[in-house]
Amino acid sequence: MNPEQAVVPRLPNRRMRSLLVVSTLVSTLAGSVGVALAQPAAPYPNRPLRFVIPFTPGGSNDIFGRIVGQRLSEAMGQPVLIDNRPGAGGLLGAGIVAKAPPDGYNLMIHSTSFTTNVAIQPKVPFDPVRDIAPVTRLGMGALMITVSAESPAKTMQDLIALARAKPGTLNYGSSGSGGINHLATEVLNRMAKMNTVHVPYKGIGPALADLMGGQIQFLLSGIPNVMPQVKAGRVRALAVSTPSRSPFVPEVPTIAESGVPGYAAVLWWGLFAPGGTPRPVIERLNAETVKVLQTAEMRERLAAEGAEPAGTTPEAFARIVREEIQFWRSVARDAAIRPD
Repeated sequence: MNPEQAVVPRLPNRRMRSLLVVSTLVSTLAGSVGVALAQPAAPYPNRPLRFVIPFTPGGSNDIFGRIVGQRLSEAMGQPVLIDNRPGAGGLLGAGIVAKAPPDGYNLMIHSTSFTTNVAIQPKVPFDPVRDIAPVTRLGMGALMITVSAESPAKTMQDLIALARAKPGTLNYGSSGSGGINHLATEVLNRMAKMNTVHVPYKGIGPALADLMGGQIQFLLSGIPNVMPQVKAGRVRALAVSTPSRSPFVPEVPTIAESGVPGYAAVLWWGLFAPGGTPRPVIERLNAETVKVLQTAEMRERLAAEGAEPAGTTPEAFARIVREEIQFWRSVARDAAIRPD
């Protein structure tokens, strides 16, 4: 046989074998990709969650964060880690969450101070509406107007009359410039046509001490802060700030029914996620958290802080946050309030 004739029949076979190998590899790779694409994503959550608390341990935000986190951990099958990040009136922790991946693993417990602090700051390093996604409100409570036991004001109407009769002579305290009790009192001044003088303190404790000592004439504060002194007869409760009476002091009228119709200021606490968090994740967090709020344990913990469970849909809570930011900005502008 001619050598060339011996080679000729082998060439097509080698090429065919090469083509067969390539074809097999392509098919195998395609099959592997198809299997990978077909694998469903791991269900949420599949690793620990983090609750950023923008305040020091021991306060209401921390207390609510720990109990909600514990019960949410049980419901969702993953640990919830508490991460206290105090600073800048709560804006430091909020900024951390605003810049966190929107995957549902970095969450935040915050309160009314979120909207008030955002409102008074000339510049915030994140967009409070776009970069923070409200999940649900946790609870709500009232502020309460108190005067010393020696005050001539026996009712809210008495206090208003006294302030109008002596403009610029009555002092009121707050836990610091730009806080909820400062802004809410400025709204009261405007609506009740009073002219009173703001005295900022570093916390409610010193303000309460000066109220009893006569250095300030009235104080608008959370109910738990002043109730021990009310019960002891050292200060007198005149009215609460919510639209309806507080279940914790039902005998105390509202400011609105005490001569200032339409007045309302509400304390609240809520759960937030980074902006852009997927809707199914927000809905899961909302549903599980609202269930937690319905437990007797959560009602008891909230009551200790003068609050009631007040779960909402994400949309309703987002509307509350937006409207409050706009409202407090107008109050801060009109009263020329600046951060400390």
